[in-house]
Amino acid sequence: MKLQFKDLLINEGIDPKDVLFLRHVPQEAELKKVLPLLADEKPEIFNAYQQTQNPRAEKAMLKAEYVASFIGHESGKALFVGLYKIKGYRPLSYNQYWEEPALLELKNKYGMEGMTNKQSTSLWFDLEPLKFYSEWKGKLVIRWSGERAFFQRSDSKENKFEILAITEDSILIPGMPEWNQLILTWNELKELPKKWYDKLSQWRGIYYILDDSDGKGYVGSAYGKENLHGRWCNYAESGHGDNTKLLNRNPENFWFSILERVSPDAEEVDVISKENTWKDRLHTRKFGLNGN
Repeated sequence: MKLQFKDLLINEGIDPKDVLFLRHVPQEAELKKVLPLLADEKPEIFNAYQQTQNPRAEKAMLKAEYVASFIGHESGKALFVGLYKIKGYRPLSYNQYWEEPALLELKNKYGMEGMTNKQSTSLWFDLEPLKFYSEWKGKLVIRWSGERAFFQRSDSKENKFEILAITEDSILIPGMPEWNQLILTWNELKELPKKWYDKLSQWRGIYYILDDSDGKGYVGSAYGKENLHGRWCNYAESGHGDNTKLLNRNPENFWFSILERVSPDAEEVDVISKENTWKDRLHTRKFGLNGN
């Protein structure tokens, strides 16, 4: 007989009947893509996402004492995020709902639709994260029956919540591609996992920005503090990196890639020399967005 998630609950003295299982699969494309990153690096924003639910899920949460939180992981599977104690709840009006900073961030940055003005109130649940098997966050995968049912009670007849795998490393954040396969939009650049940025901080290099609105490109180099990490952080914040010909362009059309990775101890003059050869080969002075 396969080990079930309920067995873990029982082992910790928690009655499975008191637990509601949530499997988060946002309908909003951008939020769906970034939710694992939020669970890993911004747990308070992730928690805010699940602290309000639709009316049917609200009723189920009112009858539970705990929430076992998962993210959809392939068809019929769910990835463990954490166990939360339901400490209480309070009603929010439409205006109060959108005054919550975390909910506003979810809407403005990731396109969450959230509460509409057709609802009179929405319940905000006080969910306290517990240390319950926290070392398995992002590593424990269970079977999830009923793809359309994003919430189920632990005594569900359909779902046994069998444990399928416990991976060595967290799969909330995928590994970074090889440098010559890394292609990022500006929006993706703003939400890079920390461990990706840490890797970029080790590399000097020549990078390329393509504006897909007209196909024009810009060649730049990174050799200062924190190398590519530091330079690309500048673009993530400003959108233009103080480059004159990028100032009046929409950074949401930008694609970032690395043309050449350079030794982290390369001299500034050598990096700039390589940058100039790429400008010549790609003709970005005459036909692109390089001003010099």
